[in-house]
Amino acid sequence: MNKPKVYIASSIHEEVLNYISKYCDYEIWDKEGSISRDELKQKLKDKAGVMHTGIKIDEDLLQHAPNLKVVSNITVGYNNFDIDAMKKRKVIGTNTPYVLDDTVADLIFGLILSAARRITELDRYVKDGNWKSSDDKNLYGTDVHHTTLGIIGMGRIGEAVAKRAKLGFDMDVIYYNRKRKEETEKKLGVRYSDMDTILGKSDFIVLMTPLTKDTYHMLDAEQFNKMKNTAIFINASRGQTVNEEALTEALINKKILAAGLDVYEIEPVDKENPLLKMKNVVALPHIGSATARTRFDMAMTAAENLVKGVLGEVPKYVVPELKDLI
Repeated sequence: MNKPKVYIASSIHEEVLNYISKYCDYEIWDKEGSISRDELKQKLKDKAGVMHTGIKIDEDLLQHAPNLKVVSNITVGYNNFDIDAMKKRKVIGTNTPYVLDDTVADLIFGLILSAARRITELDRYVKDGNWKSSDDKNLYGTDVHHTTLGIIGMGRIGEAVAKRAKLGFDMDVIYYNRKRKEETEKKLGVRYSDMDTILGKSDFIVLMTPLTKDTYHMLDAEQFNKMKNTAIFINASRGQTVNEEALTEALINKKILAAGLDVYEIEPVDKENPLLKMKNVVALPHIGSATARTRFDMAMTAAENLVKGVLGEVPKYVVPELKDLI
């Protein structure tokens, strides 16, 4: 019996590749950089599945892949899926939730601590030879413990952040979510609040919503104007959930104190982006899940989704909007 054909559009661990090879005939992109869209169209002509890290899956691509059954993201986000086009062509889309929750939550707390205690700024201050014996108040930062953390988007990662905040830093945690999560409130001792309360009361505001048409520029000038001028804003969700121009203005005009960012409206971020010039902005290159263990687990989960999809079985993590296809 012939194995189903799949295409792997990014490099993956050999162990993951060996797993896929047991069930599928595969081709893999093994060159530097990313595969071009035109080349991917050619590769997908006879493929039943594709595994990748965020290529736009739309009608333009799908019309070149008549045999495609499953698209397996090696990410938890799936805003690269054109849901309507995939439904039309009965192509299942999968992602990799759960495996990265704690790793991303760790990074978010790293951003909180770095922005509050000015860790990256003062690291450079010392390395540049600026530390003087007379330094004192100019090195002050902001306490994290016993402050108020507001989480916008209480999903799995938000819950992991709340757990660290409550148990590790004795923070008062309030959250806003489309649906109230009473079980989470009981388990972690967090409180549900409306958006304006989150913005006006929180010392730290963490944005963790997925990117949808409803969350595009969810935080704009109006929202930043409602924050404390001592507030620190953290974004590790998707860059386009925030109007970067409004964030930049809020920082310049001292409407908020600082920001910690792992995501941007355009990635890689433009080197001329004014946010990169600010000492009170901690800027990371979208590394929320970037540890060897977690990236391996994500790739293996994506591989399992891919294999089940092309074999006609039900993958474990079909995205909610496409579950009616299974």
